[in-house]
Amino acid sequence: MLYGLYLSASGVMANSYRQDVLANNLANSETVGFKRDLALFQERGTALQEHRRPGDWSDPVLEHIGGGLFSTPTLVDSHQGDLEHSNNNLDLAVEGDGFFAVSNGKETHLTRDGRFMVNRDGDLIISNSKGQRVLDSKGQPIRLEVGAALSVSSDGQITQDGKPAGRIGLFDVPDRSKLSKQGGTMLNHPDIKQLRPATGTVHSGFVERSNVDPTTELAELMDAQRQLEANANMIQSQDQTLQKLVNEVGKIA
Repeated sequence: MLYGLYLSASGVMANSYRQDVLANNLANSETVGFKRDLALFQERGTALQEHRRPGDWSDPVLEHIGGGLFSTPTLVDSHQGDLEHSNNNLDLAVEGDGFFAVSNGKETHLTRDGRFMVNRDGDLIISNSKGQRVLDSKGQPIRLEVGAALSVSSDGQITQDGKPAGRIGLFDVPDRSKLSKQGGTMLNHPDIKQLRPATGTVHSGFVERSNVDPTTELAELMDAQRQLEANANMIQSQDQTLQKLVNEVGKIA
């Protein structure tokens, strides 16, 4: 019976975590460049399977039940979001593979949020609260002429007054499953220094919407809620059975 409580408790914790991930996805369904998180789980072995020692004993029947679930690190879903037209030629969206690279001078991050602007010093920066500088194809910050008309081609080439002024870098990583969130729409990768050129196409005057489908996320959220409630009800039922076993069955006449 205590084993059943353990399994039900792991189910409650796993689905509570799943709810948090899904709720965060829903909250960012309108965030430009946001990539949804996938809540992942793994079957847990029993105590005997995980810590087998000479002399250990376990009920063979319970061993086939398993040890419940435990959560593993979330996976970033890097699939393409829909492209939406804007009225700003410095709004850039990537169609296909690739990420923009931005830097605060110390760290380099990747993003699919291509809402850029030119600051008073002529630096091309991402228009968020931190204003990281956008990197070119060689990994260097891009500096432009302030106030000059510009255009961006499909390969990231920036032209000002008919003259080349830089090329926005588009990069990919060796293994996208290792991407991790760094707040907002920023992504990190353990091999960030091994970036390689990407094959995607840059679209000026567009932004990439979040790849979150609210209908799908809401359906999964409801499923997680039902599973959490089912496990919670099992805990309550088993607790009542244990209480009856102690107070009635085990009572000395």
